[in-house]
Amino acid sequence: MKGLVRPDGSHHWKPLDFDPIDAIRDEVVSWGAQCEGWFIAFCTSEGVARWADAINASPMKYKRACVWIKPDSTPQMNGQGPAQGAEHFVCAWAGKGHARWNAGGKRGVYTHLVNGPERTGAHPTEKPRRLMSELVADFTQPGATILDPFMGSGTTGVAAVMAGRSFIGIDLNPTYFALACKRIEDAQRQYGLFEGVAA
Repeated sequence: MKGLVRPDGSHHWKPLDFDPIDAIRDEVVSWGAQCEGWFIAFCTSEGVARWADAINASPMKYKRACVWIKPDSTPQMNGQGPAQGAEHFVCAWAGKGHARWNAGGKRGVYTHLVNGPERTGAHPTEKPRRLMSELVADFTQPGATILDPFMGSGTTGVAAVMAGRSFIGIDLNPTYFALACKRIEDAQRQYGLFEGVAA
């Protein structure tokens, strides 16, 4: 990939420095099992089976793996194989009775640009707001509270407040936490301008 330049103008691609999720997967699933509603966890295609196993060992009901198609995903930088063109997420029902899903017979395939016009670029794994808004609409009920224990720059929180949901976000990184709080507060102010206004 000779001559490839990052959006910030540099030629250097910094690897992600996140700890592996394996050590805390069971703990995350136990949090999800205490909720009432849907549990969603983004993962690689290789991670789907491990998440499904952890969910099946919990009181939750594993439903399936869905996929986020990334039409503009990053190319395989070393050119030694195909690049990832998608990211998976598993979904499970943690509520009582039958699962309540708002999207009818819709397929679990979501296509959204990684680098859309709303991307801030402040977090290395930032999700598109439109993707998260679609997931909030499909998987949550009005008045629900959404928990994101790895909120990063807060895109899930922005989507939640724009849809009139409550939000609880957690992140260990104080820089990302502060950024998320600002983005969510800005979204709350913007959403407040249109509350009660008929479309």
